[in-house]
Amino acid sequence: MTPEAREAILQADRVVGYITYLDLIKDLIADKVTVGTGMMQEVDRCQQAVDLAVEGHKVVVVSSGDPGVYGMAGLVIELANKVAEEKRPPVHIVPGLSAVNMAAAVLGAPLMHDFAVISLSDLMTPWDLIKKRAALCAEGDMVIALYNPRSKKRITHLDEVRELVLQHRDPKTPVGIVQKAGRAGQHIIISDLEHFHKEEIDMQTLVIIGNSQTYVENGKIITPRGYKL
Repeated sequence: MTPEAREAILQADRVVGYITYLDLIKDLIADKVTVGTGMMQEVDRCQQAVDLAVEGHKVVVVSSGDPGVYGMAGLVIELANKVAEEKRPPVHIVPGLSAVNMAAAVLGAPLMHDFAVISLSDLMTPWDLIKKRAALCAEGDMVIALYNPRSKKRITHLDEVRELVLQHRDPKTPVGIVQKAGRAGQHIIISDLEHFHKEEIDMQTLVIIGNSQTYVENGKIITPRGYKL
């Protein structure tokens, strides 16, 4: 959380968010009116936030990480744009640190060159399209960061992506696994493309697959930028 984000929360009189995320900041919002909803209720949640802002409240919509990276920023803007211009509330996006930034920092420096971020959740995106994106990123030798890598229902998605990447990358390519990046219970594993899928990986895990130049030294993953040493 950035200082700007913390200040925005403190200044608001209404706090809207996914219940799990509100629980993460309960000490900051103990004296505020909150609106919490569960998974798959994103549109309703953001619509309530816009409605409250139209009524004149100072509202913050809480996302984990950065609100523009798999967060609620886009949806809030889209819904606010549907309000008549004379009543439309201003929308200010407060940046944060995405899980990919936190995970990279604790692993070392795996994102020093071009990288792609892909969510393996197919709730919003067709699985065939996700696989195409992963395959093209692997062919382009990009470092690949995977959000939502495995859930109770999506058991094989990560294995399928691994097979696609193996078509273009050495089995010994370093892979970093970070559970609960930047939160209590953070856990780090450094593995490789051949073996990483055997580790405990869930929806709170971020996986970073190195490119052809990525290596591990002294317990840190490094993707060289290409500087002359």
